[in-house]
Amino acid sequence: SASGKIQPKTLVNISADTMGKVTGLAVNEGDRVTKGQFLLEIDPRNLRSRVESGEAGLQASSSQLQQMRLAIESTKVALKAAEDNYNRQLQLSKQGLTPREVLERAENDLKTQQTNLRSQEQNLKTQELRISQERATLSSAKYDLSRVRMESPINGIVTRRNIEEGETAVTGTMNNPGTVLLVVADMSVIEAEVEVDETD
Repeated sequence: SASGKIQPKTLVNISADTMGKVTGLAVNEGDRVTKGQFLLEIDPRNLRSRVESGEAGLQASSSQLQQMRLAIESTKVALKAAEDNYNRQLQLSKQGLTPREVLERAENDLKTQQTNLRSQEQNLKTQELRISQERATLSSAKYDLSRVRMESPINGIVTRRNIEEGETAVTGTMNNPGTVLLVVADMSVIEAEVEVDETD
């Protein structure tokens, strides 16, 4: 004979993926649950606000990007006009029909429009990168929002409930494990873990 413990072969610890207050707790210790059954929910209001804020920010950035594209088209038209004017003044200057300062003014105008176009194109690239970043942040917020509702991963019995409705669930970090909210065990297959003496 030896002392030991009987335990289920399959045991699942249900931990929080997002931090927040537990708002809907649908099970008690000893309840039998099936795979996919709703167990509890973490208050989704903060995460929903993050998603809505991210969507609004993305729309504003997309609108700004469209305005930048229109500004570039306008600058291209102005650049073409400046090029035509410079070429015209250059021809007149060669024939001695226009003063030197008019040609210089046309040249300066051309350089200004070229600089404007380069600057606007760089701003457009920066805005595109910002939109990519905002899209990634929004995707992360949507994923977090999808994780507030927890369902049972297996058929089994709730063997432990460590949280009450209204309490705050804490997520794990690298050094600290998160709060184990519920333990669900499949009691259809159980095994004995026994400490057997070496002399036996």
